[in-house]
Amino acid sequence: MTASPTATRAAQRDSRRPSGFGHSATSVWLPPDPGHVDTIAQSHERCASLRLSPIRPPDHTPLMRSDLAVARERNRCLSLHAVPVMEMLLEQILATQSMVLLTDVQGTVLHSIGHDDFLTRASKVALAPGVNWSESSKGTNAIGTALVTETPTIVHADEHFVHANQFLTCSSSPIFDPRGNLVGVLDVSGDHHSFHVHTMGLVKMSARMIQNHWLIEDSHQTLRLHFHLRRDYLGTLMEGIVSVGQDGKLLAANRAALDMLRLSGAALRMNTVTGLFGVSLGALVDHFGSTLSTPLELSLPDGRQIHANARFNGTGWHQLGRARDDQPEALAHEAAREPAARDALPDTAREPTAHPNAVPPSPSLRQLQTGDARMDDVVTRVKRVLDRDIPVLIQGETGTGKEMLARAIHQGSRRASGPFIAVNCASIPETLIESELFGYEEGAFTGARRKGAVGKVLQAHGGTLFLDEIGDMPLGLQARLLRVLQEREVTPLGGTRALPVDVSVISATHQPLRELIDRKQFREDLYYRLNGLVVQLPALRERTDLLALTEKLLKRECRGRLLRLDAEVLRLMQACRWPGNIRQLATVLRTAVAMAGDDAVITVDHLSEDFLQDARRTLDEEPAPVAASRPPVSMAQHAEPRPSDAAAPDGLGSAQVGEAPGGRSTLHQLEHDTVRRALAEAGGNISVAARRLGISRNTIYRKLYWPPGAGR
Repeated sequence: MTASPTATRAAQRDSRRPSGFGHSATSVWLPPDPGHVDTIAQSHERCASLRLSPIRPPDHTPLMRSDLAVARERNRCLSLHAVPVMEMLLEQILATQSMVLLTDVQGTVLHSIGHDDFLTRASKVALAPGVNWSESSKGTNAIGTALVTETPTIVHADEHFVHANQFLTCSSSPIFDPRGNLVGVLDVSGDHHSFHVHTMGLVKMSARMIQNHWLIEDSHQTLRLHFHLRRDYLGTLMEGIVSVGQDGKLLAANRAALDMLRLSGAALRMNTVTGLFGVSLGALVDHFGSTLSTPLELSLPDGRQIHANARFNGTGWHQLGRARDDQPEALAHEAAREPAARDALPDTAREPTAHPNAVPPSPSLRQLQTGDARMDDVVTRVKRVLDRDIPVLIQGETGTGKEMLARAIHQGSRRASGPFIAVNCASIPETLIESELFGYEEGAFTGARRKGAVGKVLQAHGGTLFLDEIGDMPLGLQARLLRVLQEREVTPLGGTRALPVDVSVISATHQPLRELIDRKQFREDLYYRLNGLVVQLPALRERTDLLALTEKLLKRECRGRLLRLDAEVLRLMQACRWPGNIRQLATVLRTAVAMAGDDAVITVDHLSEDFLQDARRTLDEEPAPVAASRPPVSMAQHAEPRPSDAAAPDGLGSAQVGEAPGGRSTLHQLEHDTVRRALAEAGGNISVAARRLGISRNTIYRKLYWPPGAGR
């Protein structure tokens, strides 16, 4: 019986395969699965059909720098989520003299990091950015073969089709985006003597981390269902994740979910949560909205049972949870509501099951428009430069909402799925700001973390870098920042390798940068690099939308409660000069909501003393009739008339106003009754009653306990 060509070739390879490598006697090469030999044989057959030569050196010419930059920009989201994981993976394999590579779906290397000694050897076969490692270019190799099979692949030693590559052992895992599309490959390559049995497992787990993080970041205003066939796998990298829209449609999934559901990405998006998991969206929201929720057991269409948890991204889910399950049109109506109606909903607190790193959703540019003409103009101007690579410089007093505007710009741009990294240049010590911005390598300076740190600029790669209080940046550091912005590369402290970085820059300051330039405290060239568009945020005291803004902030703080402001509170808010601007307003409302407890109305009693002092100081500077704010005085009749005083003390009224018809009630009696009524309404709190009446505590005591005509 004649052996097949595939079996013969496999036997020849097995006969040449070494039984042990280097210092690790346990690192013996064994095929990872029964189908591995066939995978390699089929790849060799494809290479032969492409007429590739196993002995002729392949083309190692990398892409031109400009073309590589285009490829990286095209795969910005992939790099954004993969590069941090590559750094972590390298730490796990550093002792093996290997390198970590990231390629795009064509097999072009986008990024590579690794052991210095091995990088030198790898350069001989062009394991470097810009070089293509598809099967059609380099023959059988882990990267190219993983792209063809779309499965994790090991190619070890002489399994490489090209002889020049047979000193390598390579482990690759494909990477899929949230829509289920193959977008690239994560690979670990090293000398075949450094092979370790656990490398493939690390690569596969790292690829899962990239995919899961990408899906979570990409799931805006969605519910995420985390599930697995085994309950003890929930919360691990093995769990499946699907995102669900507010209309119940399935939007995206990680690869583990697609494998468990036995669906393609396109097929998944044709399903709803009810059709696939047998449970209504309202039931999921009701169950997982509880603080004591436990995993649900759900049934798949083929009868398999899964265990599921849920996470909520965005707002409005509690409204859906209250919708009736037998009224799907209610869910569709909720999802299709006008943006203005959605904005009116209160921002609910994150559920305890939310992702630990989740942050409240950023406001949209339109949400910042609440009726003030100057803010409308700012938003209009900003919209015109979105996604045009024009830096924005935001000027305004402290607390006017500069970071809020920056987040809204980021949210409205194509970079919304990328990170938003804020750096307050005034709050970081001058000696540390350089390392915070640009990062540092291991051992860069005394006291540094052992493994170094990634700087804020690199953290913002693919997203937005917000430089708050840029006017406080040390002059010497401004030159380096300018170079980073111009070259789009950053070199960490203590490092020698420049790393590409793609960020949109928004800066903010409360200082007059022009004056700082004249005083040689701010670089003029950096100023012109940052001020593509300059916008000035108005102070809160200058805005005409105070009441609308107050209502919006109050709804956010109430978190679903019905709470309103007393007329006197509104009067004080309109009188205040708001030295802390919107930040102060938000703090005042947050404190008042907490102090109000179960009350339905926020009164003066619930306001902080410093705010009351600011507001009343303004009122003292601009006198207004005090009586207008007092409660109306009821005329009580008394059996025994008393002689009326000639005048009412402390501004409580006059004899003409306070005198009852027929002269049966004296001014003193009316004052006494008014004070007692105010004291009763204040629950016996003399300070509160005094504030409401606009008199002092001593006057309260006099009106209650001193007889008429007694010395004052």
